[in-house]
Amino acid sequence: MDAVDRQIIAELRRDGRLSNVELADRIGLTPAPCLRRVKRLENDGVILGYTARINAQAIGRGFEVLVNVDLTRKDRATFEAAVAALDEVIEVRRMFGLPDYLLRVTTASLESYETFVSTQLGDVPGVDKLDSHLTMKLIKSPEHQIAPPTAGHHA
Repeated sequence: MDAVDRQIIAELRRDGRLSNVELADRIGLTPAPCLRRVKRLENDGVILGYTARINAQAIGRGFEVLVNVDLTRKDRATFEAAVAALDEVIEVRRMFGLPDYLLRVTTASLESYETFVSTQLGDVPGVDKLDSHLTMKLIKSPEHQIAPPTAGHHA
């Protein structure tokens, strides 16, 4: 991967809906070699896909909680399948050390989160301890990251 590939990735991170012509213009290539590079990055598994950034508030999921989970028994497969099936759980990470897992959970409100924990998450087999962390302010995340413009790009 060279500097041009990195420029392509940076531009597509900013706007995955760029046309090939726009992308080529922004990085200083003609469309054909730009498209070849994008296709190579896709085929090599560098670019995994294209997604839409969704306003969580607009779809009733504006309340996000990070949840540490410790298990009573280490039946990871059962726990992982159960939490992955919950719509409110948008990310599951198995951790080294403690906690056993870190979850990202989204709901509409504090009240709906409390209901979710009481009626669903707390009932998942093997859960020993849940420790919820509420965000005071989101400073940076992949979904909210704004990268500086590349050379030759004019906003």
